[in-house]
Amino acid sequence: MEINRKNHWETVYETKMPKEVSWTQDNPKTSLDFIRETQLGKSAKIIDIGGGDSKLVDYLLEAGYENITVLDISEKALERVKVRLGEKASKVRWIVSDINDFKPDCSYDIWHDRATFHFLTTADQISNYFKTAQKWVTGFLIMGTFSDKGPTKCSGLDIKQYTETALEQEFQVAFEKLKCINEDHKTPFETIQNFIFCIFKKR
Repeated sequence: MEINRKNHWETVYETKMPKEVSWTQDNPKTSLDFIRETQLGKSAKIIDIGGGDSKLVDYLLEAGYENITVLDISEKALERVKVRLGEKASKVRWIVSDINDFKPDCSYDIWHDRATFHFLTTADQISNYFKTAQKWVTGFLIMGTFSDKGPTKCSGLDIKQYTETALEQEFQVAFEKLKCINEDHKTPFETIQNFIFCIFKKR
């Protein structure tokens, strides 16, 4: 199963350009707003979970953040970003890993996840994710998932929808919810996907 999931995402990033996948954002405004709202300095340790070839890292580098890690299951996705960033890529730490297998070697001030968590559909996967975040996040958790008004599948895979309450319940043992918003994401195909975005603070 693990190998199949990796193969799935490697194939996606090998065969499709950004405009051919639904999750592409030209400007990840909500993520950037929440990161700024933490009021942490530019040396804050930030990890982008399932970053793929997202432009979040470009904007963070441009804003002067110095301590960025991008994790994705797809090596091809990360290679694509490195090519795009050119010399700036050397300022970023790149980790190829399935989030289910990720064993951090340092703590993070900001853990950002847009659209990885909702691919975890079993109780064991969700529990494992929570335990990793609980242990390794010292500051803020920023989470974006499909809402209960959003899609039920993405890239041919089942996902788990969340309401604000359901998302809060998954993390409330270790994290205090500060704010949630619903957001319509317009895909490159001009369709609308509804997300719930929340920011939590470590208790």
